[in-house]
Amino acid sequence: MRKGILSLTAAAAAMTLGLTACGGESDTTTAQDGAAPAESQAAGKVGVILPDSKSSARWETADRKYLEEAFKAAGIAYDIQNAQGDKTQFQTIADQMMTNGATVLMIVNLDSGTGKAVLDKAKSQGVATIDYDRLTLNGGAAYYVSFDNTKVGTLQGEGLVKCLTDKKADNPIVAELNGSPTDNNATLFKNGYDSVLTPKYDAKEYVKGPDQSVPDWDNAQAGTLFEQMLTEQPKIAGVLAANDGLGNAAIAVLKKNSLNGKVPVTGQDATVQGLQNILAGDQCMTVYKAIKKEADAAAALAIALAKGEKPAATGSVKDTESGADVPAVLLDPQAIFLDNVKEVVADGFVTKDELCVGEFAAKCTEAGIQ
Repeated sequence: MRKGILSLTAAAAAMTLGLTACGGESDTTTAQDGAAPAESQAAGKVGVILPDSKSSARWETADRKYLEEAFKAAGIAYDIQNAQGDKTQFQTIADQMMTNGATVLMIVNLDSGTGKAVLDKAKSQGVATIDYDRLTLNGGAAYYVSFDNTKVGTLQGEGLVKCLTDKKADNPIVAELNGSPTDNNATLFKNGYDSVLTPKYDAKEYVKGPDQSVPDWDNAQAGTLFEQMLTEQPKIAGVLAANDGLGNAAIAVLKKNSLNGKVPVTGQDATVQGLQNILAGDQCMTVYKAIKKEADAAAALAIALAKGEKPAATGSVKDTESGADVPAVLLDPQAIFLDNVKEVVADGFVTKDELCVGEFAAKCTEAGIQ
């Protein structure tokens, strides 16, 4: 059981850390250190390793942007790179960052083994460490910044129940399309939605259908797996898909079988694709994680560490492998259905121009998107 969980806005996170609004400069691969103001030369340098751009668009379209903005505003030198799903490259990038003077390393691990190797090396060189979005089990990071990922899964489970109830589904067969088995977040998501669905199975209200994890969150593999699920069990009536990419893979298969819109599908990340699927009636819900708040909270920690400060976290999570309590900042996720897609746009996470294109223009108007 995790303890000390506290939901924060970015402002509250910064306030708790005793910091002002934060922000460096970077292109796709490296920071432009020469442009950093004098203040940043006295401070350290932050290295950030993102995991890929295949599993979710968020890493490049949201996290990179918000972290860059935060480091720039603070005048802190930084380097943000993406490992593109390559574990060897992940370790190479970390080594390069530390060789080039990173005093703080923030990582989104590809798996706990690779993440731990990088964190151990960083700590041996006196580099401060932050797990971003995904906890590295037995990694010993100094801080962890993420969303309450069990709650994310709970919202997904509750969302699927709502959608099945709305469709008046009778004893529906539910398929579960889980995230990567090497991602601790995927485990937490599943813990959350299974806490909602398992009682339904036990009470014989729902029938537990195929239940499979998707290696590396790979959407192509998800499509293949779901096609196999549907062949095995053609009467699947609901799909708990762990994110929007996996959900879209399932929807593509449902479309081929003229079942889209008839079988509720969940998601996560409030991607443009996921929101458009909701507007079209093919996806019943997603989970919105206000990534700017997460990035701002992580940047606030990194900036403080780069300046030699020792910021306090606002809670902690239990590392289930080491048993250690990891200082943490956890934020609140939000369930998104057709009736509140407009809130994601109003929050600035997705723009109307991105979302309301072509056939979706009229649907956006119907959904009250301004």
